[in-house]
Amino acid sequence: MQDAKEEIRSRLNIEDIIGEYISLKRAGRNFRGLSPFTSERTPSFYVSPDKQIWHDFSSGKGGDVFSFVMLTEGMDFKQALEYLANKAGLDVSLYLNKGEAGLSKKKDKLFKILNYAVIYYQQTLVKNPSALEYVVKKRKISRDIIRDFRIGYSPKNSRALVDFMVNKGFAKSDIDDAGLTNRFGGDLFKGRMMIPLMDSTGRVIGFTGRIIDDQDKNSPKYLNTPQTILYDKSRHVFGLSQAKESIRKKDYAVIVEGNMDVITSHQYGFKQVVATAGTAMTEQHLKGISRISNNIKLAFDNDKAGMSATERAIPIAQKVGVSLSIVNINGAKDADELIHDDPNEWEKCIENSEAAMEWILRQYSNREDMSSAAGKKNYTTAAVNIIKTITDTVEKEFYLKKIANDADTSLESIVSKMEDTKDAATTKLKRSISSDIKGQKNEYIYQDDLLSVMFSDIPSRDLLNNIDPNIFKDDDQKKVAIFLQKDEALYKDVPKKLQSMSEYVKILLFKAEARYSMWSSQERYYEAAKLISHIKSQNIKTKREELISELKQTESDNDEEKSDLLRREINELIKEMKK
Repeated sequence: MQDAKEEIRSRLNIEDIIGEYISLKRAGRNFRGLSPFTSERTPSFYVSPDKQIWHDFSSGKGGDVFSFVMLTEGMDFKQALEYLANKAGLDVSLYLNKGEAGLSKKKDKLFKILNYAVIYYQQTLVKNPSALEYVVKKRKISRDIIRDFRIGYSPKNSRALVDFMVNKGFAKSDIDDAGLTNRFGGDLFKGRMMIPLMDSTGRVIGFTGRIIDDQDKNSPKYLNTPQTILYDKSRHVFGLSQAKESIRKKDYAVIVEGNMDVITSHQYGFKQVVATAGTAMTEQHLKGISRISNNIKLAFDNDKAGMSATERAIPIAQKVGVSLSIVNINGAKDADELIHDDPNEWEKCIENSEAAMEWILRQYSNREDMSSAAGKKNYTTAAVNIIKTITDTVEKEFYLKKIANDADTSLESIVSKMEDTKDAATTKLKRSISSDIKGQKNEYIYQDDLLSVMFSDIPSRDLLNNIDPNIFKDDDQKKVAIFLQKDEALYKDVPKKLQSMSEYVKILLFKAEARYSMWSSQERYYEAAKLISHIKSQNIKTKREELISELKQTESDNDEEKSDLLRREINELIKEMKK
């Protein structure tokens, strides 16, 4: 089931699942909320999207999305797997078929089929003069871009690609699963310029096909691969594999609406440009791009649909926590048209992008008669609703003042209006965590804290050399302690030697980052010394209780010799406790 776990993790965001149960707020790169396992009033429950784990500092619990669902829903692992697979739109039966080695094997096969399809379409383009003329002369795509984006052509023959694949030895069912066939079993793409859709590593996961005969009114202009186990429209960012290096260097990405906008931008040197599937912007799109840069510039088409999509994207960007600005495309309907007219103008538009909140407030005010009471009412209602999505208090206050100034009213009245219009239907959290797991404590919480300190501070590890690793009662803790005794490096990710206990080490690293990263080295050293003392004391108390219990049994059995021995051991422990 490991393949299933990894695929579910890749499709779901842990903060989204946990956010159905707990109200989470962004805290730097992480999210924070109140513990569902204790009655605390100060948030100490953290979620790390990067590490895909959660940890509750108040109870000592932690784990991945599966362990959280198992705890909160009272499920076993198999039930949690099926529950999350359903949320991810994943067919678990793919992992259960005896003839399959798992989804990874299936995916490898589909990657191979799609790569052969690319090669076939490229060869067909070269052999078809009319298709080549359309791509090179009409669309003005350079040969370098044709190569980089692996552009090709699908012939009008209804079974050309299917027959090619069958001759290569691929099963018809696998060709179907790759999204290359229609409901009749023939080629899905016919008579189209073929643009491969690639994942962030450059592997082909599907296609967009653009009809080259505009006189054909019976066919849609663009046709995309349907949803498959490789291609998910809500997550795929077109051009990311070609753009990611430029995005890193420039520290921003430009998101456009169409694939041709991306291709033309890259051809003219604007390689930080990517696209979503039309105007359907999702959290997953922004999260995927934000792993490379947190600065996003949105440049949707200059039409009603594009404007509406830009408005919808702003609260999504606020939720994800990216810095969003809007590129105003002047004098053209889209980036592709503008670049062909004047590449310098496209560059100016990107450079002069407008902060998203400034842009949308301007849109709202332009729609209303700001000299009338009704216009001011409509403007302020729309404005405060969008401002409510801002999480930073300073930024929120800035825009509230701007709204008050635009409407020629007081800040107090705008703040009051925002309070009055709070959503009555605030997102309802799922049922409370069952009472039988509230208040449970991790008996090894102090040992975990000590190891987290050691991960975050090299000088503190000297203290480990003076203690016996057996003070740690858990095998994983002992292995980590022995590793740290011999190691002199700081880690952001799980060390190779500890991969066998990856999830546990991720939690330790997460605790080190969330709790101890802002402490001074001296503070961490003192904390480590205090924790070692506490652990030793705790172990002595535990050992004493065990010996007392054993003594009661030996006294009941009238075993005086063993009872004397146990009394001496207990007295020695009492002396050690007083030191």
